[in-house]
Amino acid sequence: MVPVNTYRVAIVGTGEIASEHAAALRRLSDRARLVGAVDVDEARVAEFARRWDVPSSFEALTRLLASETLDVVHICTPPSTHVPLALECLSAGVVPLLEKPPALSLEQLDALLDAERRSGVPVAVVFQHRFGGVPVRLREAPTRAALGRPLVATCNTLWFRDDEYYATPWRGSWASEGGGPTMGHGIHQFDLLLSILGDWQLVTALAGRQSRPTETEDVSAAVVRFANGAIATILNSLVSIRETSYLRIDYENATVELEHLYGYTDADWRVTGLDGRALPALTASREGAETSSHVSQLRAVLDALDRGDAPPVTLADSRRSLELAAAIYASAFGGGAIRPGDIAAGTPFYSSMQGTGAPWLDAGRQDG
Repeated sequence: MVPVNTYRVAIVGTGEIASEHAAALRRLSDRARLVGAVDVDEARVAEFARRWDVPSSFEALTRLLASETLDVVHICTPPSTHVPLALECLSAGVVPLLEKPPALSLEQLDALLDAERRSGVPVAVVFQHRFGGVPVRLREAPTRAALGRPLVATCNTLWFRDDEYYATPWRGSWASEGGGPTMGHGIHQFDLLLSILGDWQLVTALAGRQSRPTETEDVSAAVVRFANGAIATILNSLVSIRETSYLRIDYENATVELEHLYGYTDADWRVTGLDGRALPALTASREGAETSSHVSQLRAVLDALDRGDAPPVTLADSRRSLELAAAIYASAFGGGAIRPGDIAAGTPFYSSMQGTGAPWLDAGRQDG
């Protein structure tokens, strides 16, 4: 039997998403103890520590690592800080668990991959939508055989963020957020799509700044061909008043659909077989089936640590999704179709998602 350990955990960055992590840790308190929190805002970290019963709080990760013996650090800070903080953790021999996006660019991510290899300490990345019960089954060989080849897919993240949302200084900036909904919002949904369909092969895309007061796009649209032949559309928006997250995959023998907003259960999936027949066996909850949540992914991370295995979403796993994001920007801003490997060291979109520059007009709309 694999031993079940109790891990000492800290959270860096105590904004909104940190509470999701703290709540997940509380649900798993028999396996992980939240012993420290860090934030540059002294009042905010003090309030976070009080709310979640965290015994130690600090204003810098360096102080935390010097003061506490830790196993895992959850990095919940703005995207521009993810890689520097993860490098600090690796130097201290502590596993970093990175919120999305793991890095601002492929160049940053590759540098972190090199540091991970040198340290021997794994980096885990949060993509919790992979961990619902239905996607797990869709990735299993018997289910894939029954559904047949995937032919067509739709992947929509249609959300709404008003101007007030962008009053937070790091939002909407290439330097601090790395991109708009392609990087910070839709990446969850298309990472789920990639986890099911596998490697992508070709991307063509458009992006626009339709109405939000940002440097980055607020809409992007891509057509993607996968290595297995499937063709997908991926639409990411922050200007859509009726919000939805929608995934549809049309296989040879069935259509599989998911509609939710920020998280789903098995009940949010629908499977329609040939002749319109429902296939409830695929979506019926199994005993112990998971929802898409931080709890689900964190449990899987702890299970992997207990076994001495790599985390369930490795840094290398996350690169495929980040490369797709970079390809969407490269096609939208640079023109043409992008293939895996095209965005290499020395090319504009390798070091920054804006690459050659977003072609916004002064009026705030994309030059068609």
